[in-house]
Amino acid sequence: MINMTWEMFLQHLANGISLGSLYALIAIGYTMVYGILRLINFAHGDIFMMATYFAFFGVFFGLPWYIAFPITIILTILLGMGVEIAAYRSLRDAPKISIMISAIGASFLIENLAIVIFGGRPKAFPTEELFTKVVYIGNISVQRLTFIIPIVTIILLVMLLYLINKTKTGMAMRAVSKDHETAKLMGVNIDRTISTTFGIGSALAAIGGIMWGLKFPQIQPLMGVMPGLKCFIAAVIGGIGNITGAVIGGFFLGVSEIMLVAIFQGLTGYRDAFAFIILILVLLFKPTGIMGEKISEKV
Repeated sequence: MINMTWEMFLQHLANGISLGSLYALIAIGYTMVYGILRLINFAHGDIFMMATYFAFFGVFFGLPWYIAFPITIILTILLGMGVEIAAYRSLRDAPKISIMISAIGASFLIENLAIVIFGGRPKAFPTEELFTKVVYIGNISVQRLTFIIPIVTIILLVMLLYLINKTKTGMAMRAVSKDHETAKLMGVNIDRTISTTFGIGSALAAIGGIMWGLKFPQIQPLMGVMPGLKCFIAAVIGGIGNITGAVIGGFFLGVSEIMLVAIFQGLTGYRDAFAFIILILVLLFKPTGIMGEKISEKV
């Protein structure tokens, strides 16, 4: 354990909030899919990984970032909706275990296709000075991106909550999350609503992937595994199925992770294990998470 000055504390807090914001963006995708289908989309972390490659090759082939990044988001949305159609739609009425196996299979397929297509060697993600320039506040030095990421996360959260609570699309999502059959009888297009949900979650994963690449500028085909697991943990901490809870869980996990390493430097090697310890404690003492509600499974 080390003595920490206020400047060091603020430095680590800024880094923790930035990392937590990234976790939050990706965790929203998990919690949205679970809220509607009651399944964990294990391929979500790999969709996040593919987004970093889309952005990488967009810039690599000469596109400016303000064109490459929107194209990345569009391609990632199409990928996410394609995974839903190929891996989940035909199994919608199948036992949950079948859907879970399909989700795991989709994850492995995307990872191995990425290795074959992009190669296993890490690639340097292109950096943009607009985002990566270091800003000095007294003795504290942070990248502009450290400020940008939480702001983008909060804006997207507000937009998403407005979509869910104030629009017809959001009403359809809430109806489907309560009861598929009743929603269908009320005229809700189930397939379109679920595809839209996957598309929105994938868009958030794409934005998270782009900012992850800018913050940690090295990408490789298995990079989505650990962040994907941690974002799933963040969703569980906040209350799986609750969008605001996923954001709170992401911030909590990111800040806790950074502070653990900052205060107990000897535990740096256990940084990833810390997230799983939190998961176990949450499942033991508050399995519904911070903002989750108890949900009874249909038999």
